[in-house]
Amino acid sequence: MPDPTFKYPARAGDVTESMLAMPVDQLVRVARYPLTVLPTKQALYEYLAQMMAGEIESRNARNEPTRWILPIGPKSQYPLLAKLTNERRISWANVWAFHMDEWLDWQGRPLPTDHPFSLRGYAERFLYNLIEPSLRPPREQIIFPDPSNLDAFSATIEQAGGVDATFAGFGYRGHLAFNETPNNRWQRISEDEFANGKTRIVRLLDDTIIAHSQRATGGYTQGIPQMAITCGMSDILRAKTIHLLTDGGAWKQWMLRVFLLTTQRDSDYAITLCHGHANVRVACDQASAAPIDAKFGRDPQ
Repeated sequence: MPDPTFKYPARAGDVTESMLAMPVDQLVRVARYPLTVLPTKQALYEYLAQMMAGEIESRNARNEPTRWILPIGPKSQYPLLAKLTNERRISWANVWAFHMDEWLDWQGRPLPTDHPFSLRGYAERFLYNLIEPSLRPPREQIIFPDPSNLDAFSATIEQAGGVDATFAGFGYRGHLAFNETPNNRWQRISEDEFANGKTRIVRLLDDTIIAHSQRATGGYTQGIPQMAITCGMSDILRAKTIHLLTDGGAWKQWMLRVFLLTTQRDSDYAITLCHGHANVRVACDQASAAPIDAKFGRDPQ
């Protein structure tokens, strides 16, 4: 619960340097949403795998479906989840897995699944193919957005009866899935419009291409797909629970604090559209929650 003695800033630009330098224990105390900080990235992945396995088990016991919107990022929890599934004989027969996005080539076509950036390929290799065949979900219950049928993703969610939980990593400027800000020099989209956004094909912003090239291709931007398909914020926000996750370390320190401390939605930062949702939870590794101070070469005032 928010701390009534703390003065929360409205938007990202109002977050002060003293708030950025706030120790982790204080951040946990004043955060506007429940915040779980794990000591390492591996501990975060284990935490997520255990939580997800437990949720399927509990829903199976109540004879209820499990309907998730899922990211590939963070992603290292998935082999651990497959291992727990096999060890505990957890059936995925009633699991609906809605994968939130996928890279596309420069012409807007899906990448082959053997492409190193294919999110479907990763999910197959490091989750579904690792689950024993008798425990796997039916293939028709594993859904990725389809560039040839943009409305199918939301329609299938409707057919499944909704979304129980969205699990979403966030980008260093707050995008969820590939919901980067739609704002540019020519237009500004309102917070309500963005929150009601649907599945769509997007051309990636320069900073996303640069960030991925720095982490994945040694700065070789030619190796980064230029386009993607993403579910809209409307599907992300319709979940009963939203789990916001990061293992990004220094890439995500600022954005994490912006979200946990601000009060207003801002269409420049998609993550802030979660403000006002009834059940948001945040989990990260220690490096992502670490204070921002010495990087400026002085102590914040």
